[in-house]
Amino acid sequence: MNMSDVNYNIENSLRPNGNEVIMGVDEVGRGPWAGPVTACAVILDPENIPPGLNDSKKLNVKQRTKLFEDIMNSSLVSCVHVDVGEIDKINILQATFRAMERSISKLPIPDHILIDGNKLPPNLPSPATAIIKGDSKSASIAAASIIAKVTRDRLMADLSVEYPGYGWEKNAGYGTKMHQSGLLNNGVTPHHRRSFKPIHNMLYSASPRK
Repeated sequence: MNMSDVNYNIENSLRPNGNEVIMGVDEVGRGPWAGPVTACAVILDPENIPPGLNDSKKLNVKQRTKLFEDIMNSSLVSCVHVDVGEIDKINILQATFRAMERSISKLPIPDHILIDGNKLPPNLPSPATAIIKGDSKSASIAAASIIAKVTRDRLMADLSVEYPGYGWEKNAGYGTKMHQSGLLNNGVTPHHRRSFKPIHNMLYSASPRK
């Protein structure tokens, strides 16, 4: 393991207390103007942790893709999207919590859950710990961050084929200049978050795209 890799120390510190099955959870896509918020849960095999784990934002595409395959082949993984309709209905924080809860519910109940951030979802099946910048401190959370980012990036690239001109294959729905230009030229799509202020404001000057 490279010294810059995220290690399993936090997980190991929990194991003497009977926490044998430890799950890491992370989300991606809270800030974009378009697309779902995505949460993933991962239970790593302590005896087979993929080398090179790190915060997904610190890895390049090639590294993330390799680690994505390694994690999928060696771990228990669940990934859930909550779409724009639900985001607009209940707000992005609650939608993020729902995505986390649903991803957790698809895997065996763990002894302990490690979640990236400073808040815990309200409905969890096990004791849990929120860790600020957990994707750079916990191997389990780092693994979840990689699965979440690769999964959502691929979805946004697929959507960009159906809705070209917004640059989603590059910006993943974030409000870049290309995305703003696409909105001005093509209008608002069904995948835009109407509860987000930039899109809400845009609806007054751009017709929704069918």
